[in-house]
Amino acid sequence: MKFSKILVALVAILTFCGLFSSVNAAENKTDKIQYQTEVFSQFSQKWALLTAGTKDAYNSMTIGWGGMGTLWGKPVVTVYVKPSRYTYKFLNDNEYFTVSFYSEEYRKALAVMGSKSGRDCDKVKEAGLTPKFLEKSTTFEQADVTILCKKIYYDDMIMERFPSDAQKFYDKERNEGREQYPHRMYIGEVIEIIRK
Repeated sequence: MKFSKILVALVAILTFCGLFSSVNAAENKTDKIQYQTEVFSQFSQKWALLTAGTKDAYNSMTIGWGGMGTLWGKPVVTVYVKPSRYTYKFLNDNEYFTVSFYSEEYRKALAVMGSKSGRDCDKVKEAGLTPKFLEKSTTFEQADVTILCKKIYYDDMIMERFPSDAQKFYDKERNEGREQYPHRMYIGEVIEIIRK
């Protein structure tokens, strides 16, 4: 009798431990895509770096337009890039991209990353950032948070559908007589969130 009670208790403990491990594994996976932020100011006021490519070839740019939400039952990040930007090619050529966020001390570095082109110089070096190569994309050691995304949709924005007050974002090109290319929208499924 005493042995059977011990056996039942042992089976219960082992079952509980196995169940607990499964729950923990599920919680850890879910934790990788949980992120709380001030979504309406995260991009426009704090800025972010958008990076596409791998160790062999990558490029980054500072972005002030973006969004976070859900689409097709998946957590997603949406970013917007003009075809004239060097990063555009890398986004089109790669399946994954990262969006990374930084503390205020890196504001000048992000200004460099947004004002210079990787076509013309090593802006990463000029900004004083250290690349961190992930299995599927690239981020930087200085990032507080990096969101790894898998590209699931893209589309070119159509200027004729813009509200009139959005036209001001394209006035500079118009005034300089350049062709006005609207942004391409990229939607990425959040695969992982990496915290410092």
